[in-house]
Amino acid sequence: MRTLTHPGRSDIELTAVFHALSDPTRLAIVRGLVGIEERSCGALGIPLSKSTLSHHLKVLRDAGVTHTRIEGTHRYMSLRREDLDARFPGLLDVALADDPARTGG
Repeated sequence: MRTLTHPGRSDIELTAVFHALSDPTRLAIVRGLVGIEERSCGALGIPLSKSTLSHHLKVLRDAGVTHTRIEGTHRYMSLRREDLDARFPGLLDVALADDPARTGG
Protein backbone atom coordinates (compact mmCIF):
# COMPACT_ATOMS: atom_id res chain seq x y z
CA MET A 1 0.00 0.00 0.00
CA ARG A 2 1.32 3.42 -0.94
CA THR A 3 1.69 5.98 1.81
CA LEU A 4 2.05 9.72 1.49
CA THR A 5 4.43 11.88 3.47
CA HIS A 6 3.17 14.69 5.66
CA PRO A 7 5.26 17.11 7.71
CA GLY A 8 5.14 16.65 11.45
CA ARG A 9 3.45 19.39 13.47
CA SER A 10 6.76 20.96 14.46
CA ASP A 11 7.97 20.84 10.84
CA ILE A 12 5.10 22.94 9.45
CA GLU A 13 6.62 26.21 8.25
CA LEU A 14 4.76 29.52 8.13
CA THR A 15 6.12 30.41 4.69
CA ALA A 16 4.90 27.10 3.25
CA VAL A 17 1.43 27.60 4.76
CA PHE A 18 1.29 31.16 3.38
CA HIS A 19 2.31 29.87 -0.06
CA ALA A 20 -0.30 27.11 0.05
CA LEU A 21 -3.08 29.45 1.09
CA SER A 22 -2.11 32.22 -1.36
CA ASP A 23 -3.74 30.47 -4.31
CA PRO A 24 -7.53 30.95 -4.73
CA THR A 25 -8.03 27.32 -5.78
CA ARG A 26 -6.18 25.96 -2.77
CA LEU A 27 -8.04 28.35 -0.49
CA ALA A 28 -11.33 27.06 -1.95
CA ILE A 29 -10.22 23.49 -1.24
CA VAL A 30 -9.42 24.39 2.37
CA ARG A 31 -12.77 26.17 2.77
CA GLY A 32 -14.46 23.01 1.50
CA LEU A 33 -12.79 20.99 4.26
CA VAL A 34 -13.76 23.26 7.15
CA GLY A 35 -16.13 21.62 9.60
CA ILE A 36 -16.00 18.14 8.10
CA GLU A 37 -13.98 15.18 9.21
CA GLU A 38 -12.86 14.01 5.78
CA ARG A 39 -13.77 14.40 2.12
CA SER A 40 -12.80 12.41 -0.94
CA CYS A 41 -10.80 14.34 -3.48
CA GLY A 42 -13.51 13.79 -6.09
CA ALA A 43 -16.15 15.29 -3.79
CA LEU A 44 -14.32 18.61 -3.50
CA GLY A 45 -16.21 19.96 -6.51
CA ILE A 46 -13.21 21.82 -7.92
CA PRO A 47 -13.54 22.03 -11.74
CA LEU A 48 -9.95 21.30 -12.71
CA SER A 49 -8.16 18.58 -14.62
CA LYS A 50 -6.97 15.68 -12.47
CA SER A 51 -3.33 16.64 -12.85
CA THR A 52 -3.91 20.28 -11.88
CA LEU A 53 -6.04 19.30 -8.89
CA SER A 54 -3.39 16.77 -7.83
CA HIS A 55 -0.77 19.52 -7.91
CA HIS A 56 -2.86 21.78 -5.65
CA LEU A 57 -3.58 18.92 -3.24
CA LYS A 58 0.13 18.10 -3.06
CA VAL A 59 1.04 21.72 -2.26
CA LEU A 60 -1.51 21.73 0.59
CA ARG A 61 -0.29 18.37 1.91
CA ASP A 62 3.41 19.27 1.68
CA ALA A 63 2.76 22.54 3.53
CA GLY A 64 1.02 20.68 6.35
CA VAL A 65 -2.37 22.27 5.73
CA THR A 66 -4.11 19.00 4.87
CA HIS A 67 -3.76 15.29 5.55
CA THR A 68 -4.46 12.76 2.80
CA ARG A 69 -5.38 9.17 3.53
CA ILE A 70 -5.36 6.50 0.82
CA GLU A 71 -7.98 3.77 0.91
CA GLY A 72 -7.90 1.51 -2.13
CA THR A 73 -8.12 3.76 -5.17
CA HIS A 74 -9.63 6.66 -3.23
CA ARG A 75 -7.92 9.52 -1.45
CA TYR A 76 -9.54 11.25 1.48
CA MET A 77 -8.50 14.67 2.67
CA SER A 78 -8.88 16.39 5.99
CA LEU A 79 -7.84 19.77 7.29
CA ARG A 80 -5.02 19.73 9.84
CA ARG A 81 -6.73 22.44 11.87
CA GLU A 82 -5.49 21.23 15.25
CA ASP A 83 -1.89 21.17 14.06
CA LEU A 84 -2.16 24.58 12.38
CA ASP A 85 -3.87 26.15 15.41
CA ALA A 86 -1.20 24.74 17.73
CA ARG A 87 1.61 25.96 15.50
CA PHE A 88 0.15 29.32 14.38
CA PRO A 89 -2.82 30.26 16.60
CA GLY A 90 -5.53 32.15 14.72
CA LEU A 91 -3.82 31.99 11.33
CA LEU A 92 -6.36 29.67 9.74
CA ASP A 93 -9.27 31.76 11.04
CA VAL A 94 -7.78 34.88 9.48
CA ALA A 95 -7.06 33.11 6.18
CA LEU A 96 -10.59 31.71 5.99
CA ALA A 97 -12.37 34.92 6.99
CA ASP A 98 -14.38 36.53 4.24
CA ASP A 99 -12.47 39.08 2.22
CA PRO A 100 -14.05 42.50 2.98
CA ALA A 101 -13.17 43.75 -0.51
CA ARG A 102 -15.05 40.83 -2.07
CA THR A 103 -18.12 41.06 0.18
CA GLY A 104 -18.38 44.84 0.17
CA GLY A 105 -17.75 45.10 3.93
